[in-house]
Amino acid sequence: MGQPQRGRGAGQARAARGRPGIFPSLYKAHGGDYTCCMQLLRRGGFMIGWAMASGLACAAIPPPPAAPVMPVVDDYFGTQVTDNYRWMEDRSAPQFVEWIKEEDTYARAVLRGIPNRDELLRRVALHSAGGAAANDVHLAGGKTFYLKRAPDQQSLRLYVRGGGEAERLLVDPDRFATPGHHFAIDYYEPSPDGMRVAYGLSQDGSENSVIHVIESVSLREAAETIDRTEYGSPKWRADGKSFFYNRFAMPAPGAAETDKYLNSRAYLHVLGTDPERDAALIGTHLAGNGPAVTPVDVPIVVTVAGSSYEFAVISHGAEPAVTLYIGTPGPSAADTVWRKVADTADAVTDFAVHGRKLFLLTHKGAARYKVVQTDADAPDLTHAKTAIAATERVLESISAAADGLYVRDLDAGRGRIRKLEYGTGAVHEVALPGDGTVSGPITDPTRAGAVFSLQGWISPEHFYRVSGGKAQPMDLVPPWGEDFSAYVALEVKAPAADGTQIPLSIVYKRGLKLDGHNPVWLTGYGAYGIVYSPRLLTRQLALLEDGGVYAVAHVRGGGEFGEDWHTAGFMATKPNTYRDLIACAEYLIQSGYGSASTMAIEGRSAGGITVGMALAERPDLFRVVLSGVGDSNPLRSEYGTDGPANSLEYGSTSTRAGFDALYAVDATQHLKEHTPYPAVLLTTGMNDPRVAPWQPGKMTARLQATTSSGRPVILLADFGAGHGMGSTRSQRDQEFADQLAFFYWQIGRPDYQNSAGGGISDAASR
Repeated sequence: MGQPQRGRGAGQARAARGRPGIFPSLYKAHGGDYTCCMQLLRRGGFMIGWAMASGLACAAIPPPPAAPVMPVVDDYFGTQVTDNYRWMEDRSAPQFVEWIKEEDTYARAVLRGIPNRDELLRRVALHSAGGAAANDVHLAGGKTFYLKRAPDQQSLRLYVRGGGEAERLLVDPDRFATPGHHFAIDYYEPSPDGMRVAYGLSQDGSENSVIHVIESVSLREAAETIDRTEYGSPKWRADGKSFFYNRFAMPAPGAAETDKYLNSRAYLHVLGTDPERDAALIGTHLAGNGPAVTPVDVPIVVTVAGSSYEFAVISHGAEPAVTLYIGTPGPSAADTVWRKVADTADAVTDFAVHGRKLFLLTHKGAARYKVVQTDADAPDLTHAKTAIAATERVLESISAAADGLYVRDLDAGRGRIRKLEYGTGAVHEVALPGDGTVSGPITDPTRAGAVFSLQGWISPEHFYRVSGGKAQPMDLVPPWGEDFSAYVALEVKAPAADGTQIPLSIVYKRGLKLDGHNPVWLTGYGAYGIVYSPRLLTRQLALLEDGGVYAVAHVRGGGEFGEDWHTAGFMATKPNTYRDLIACAEYLIQSGYGSASTMAIEGRSAGGITVGMALAERPDLFRVVLSGVGDSNPLRSEYGTDGPANSLEYGSTSTRAGFDALYAVDATQHLKEHTPYPAVLLTTGMNDPRVAPWQPGKMTARLQATTSSGRPVILLADFGAGHGMGSTRSQRDQEFADQLAFFYWQIGRPDYQNSAGGGISDAASR
């Protein structure tokens, strides 16, 4: 089963320290006065020595563009909170767009001035193209469908093989491209017989999916397409000519950004008909006795190959548990009678069905999850029997095949697969060819066996088919072209401030000296119960081959040890997340991997909270902070596009407890004036539907106004990208190379400094 977030102030003032607002006119406005320009560079937080030593003209690298200060003061339960940059929250407003363009221009000018940056990009791109990549495997009609990208390709393409056929290309998103715009496949679903595929396509990383349908043999495309299907989740009926899907409501003119994801509905579409005439089956404001939903919920209808049942799955935003209904189809889809199986209190996160046996994955009374079984014809969780008991392992997913229920476990960071025999209830371990991250298992309920993949930090992904209880290799992709034998991956634990042992993955080159001088790139996430599992490091090889260290802190808020680990970094306990990252940084320094002057921390998306608060609390511990499409202003998150749904993870300002939880981890509110902060590189995608561009924007403006270190704070804005989903390989290469070059420059690597001495001294930074 697959699953898809007051008061006004008046007046306007310039940003602190009197910086000019529009930087391209800086040099001209000051009459080309070199002394005046240098003074402004100092006040602008930019290192004068670097500008001179690198040979860049003063006019080319002026201070960053100042963000206008327009204070808005909110009263939260008696606490006054000032937001100087509330005006940014209209992402399409000309003032914000112009300012963020200026920031991006400034950032790219800074990065262009770093010596050897282009060579670094060449190396990063070479590593990222070291082999083919495949993912999102589906089994249907005796065929295997998958997304794959060859080394010389920019985007994932949809392929099929099986039934004695060689691999065939079904969908190449590049054929939809227009000058300056690219497309990506967001999701897809083959019909039970494998004869048709419904797939979602979106432009420029926006995730604004449009459903298309293609015939897998003739490659004929259906005439109709369906827009507003970002969470489309198409599921075919047994006839192979109709499918259920989710569609968002058409926003009213002038609707708030937060309205975009409200009031979505589940529909049935019959091929060859007008989608605008599709009847809504489940959703708000519908007559009848269908499943109850709220405006934030996302309802989808799930079908299972070979089963007569249909399932209504109601997703409640960031809440991991779903509400689940089961129904038997009537003469028409509207005649289905739904019976509730589980609600959020039952903590069900996954399900599978075989005959009348309904299996549910739940963490109710089992923080590391268990599997219970009930009768699909008369579901009753109060009398459900335990099919697979909870253990020290974390049960992550279940999937039904004809020969058994396949289960993916996380065992002390290592992926495992078990199989439950339907007849006896016995559970057997599936022998795996190695350790690492397991993706899958993927099954076809009408056929025996399963497909899965296995990979690690320095182990390329390989695909296997379980047949007869054994894992047999598949040739889904050719062997990776890189040699990873020169590198080591360690799994250790670092003590947190409260004594909790935090798992820490460390990858480096064999023979590395632990003398405290190595570049250390430490990343962390910690939200939604998501496990930061090992995956092949490709672009990071440029860092590793240079003697750098790549480390992952498995901080609380993730799911490495089940739901307890998630809730230990959730709402009121969220500060554990960034404090765990700090503890891991201290461990790496104490163990000799690096030092505060060679340490970078990186976080993406919800990881922006993690690195933002680590920066605010311990600016002395890091030389560089990298925040990618980062959530930096959680106090205002619920006013973003998916804010209402995400408030279930972080809290809402509608309650005192929610406000306290959000305020405690809002980095923009914890930065202090005249503080020597590290160098910071932030990124945003202007089409981002998950973390609005104003979040990195506010953090950038606040840092530029408060830092006294003389180190740069820059913001890269990609107008052809979103949250990272759907980005091309080149876009990802460029971003990583920019981050790594920025990191090298700031830690004073000689090959990334001008010979005249372009590095920033410790004295200037502290």
